[in-house]
Amino acid sequence: MRIVDFKKSISDLSKFIYFDNNDYLREKTSNPLKLKEVIAEAENLLKTNKEDKYFLYGTIGNLYRICGEPQRAINYLNYCLSYASEEGNIRNEIVTLIRLGEALKYDKKHKEALEFFDEALNKCKANKIDAYLDFALQHKGKSLMELGKFVEAEKCFIQAFQLREFKGDPTLIDSTKQALDLVKRLKNQ
Repeated sequence: MRIVDFKKSISDLSKFIYFDNNDYLREKTSNPLKLKEVIAEAENLLKTNKEDKYFLYGTIGNLYRICGEPQRAINYLNYCLSYASEEGNIRNEIVTLIRLGEALKYDKKHKEALEFFDEALNKCKANKIDAYLDFALQHKGKSLMELGKFVEAEKCFIQAFQLREFKGDPTLIDSTKQALDLVKRLKNQ
C-alpha cells in the first residue's frame, strides 16, 4: 500500500472509534481487529517510507492507545517527540506532547500525563500557537476528572469550550459539551 492510500484508509476508522460514556469518555474501538490490521499496515509502511515517519509513528501510537496497549503507544509517541524536537517543529512537538499525555493517562500515569499537557500548554503560549490550546485543555481536564479533581477539570473544559466555540467546529464543541456534562454529573454525586 502506498502512503497516500493509507492516509485515505484511516479516515474510515472513525466508524470503529467511539468515546466511552462509562469510562470517562476515553476513546475505544468496537473493532480491535480492524485497528490491528491498520497498525500492521502502518508498521510495514515505516520500513519503506522515510518522509512520513512522524505521521506513521504518531498514527501507530494513537491506535495502540485506543486498542488498550498504552505502553506500545508511549514507545511510538516518544519517538515522535524526539523526531519533532530534532526537526525543530514546535507544532508537531505540541501535538505529540498531547498524544503522549493521553497515552500516559491510559497507562494510569495521570501525574506524568498532566506534566505533558502543561508542557503543551506552555509551548502553545510561548510560541503563540493557539490551534492546540483547546486540545491540551480538554485532555488535561479529562485527566483531572479521572483523578476526581472535578472543579479543576471543569475549569479546563470551560476554557476549551470557549476556544472551540470560537473555532466553530461542531464536533469539537460537542465533545467538550459531553465532558462538561460528565464532570457536572460526577461533581454532584
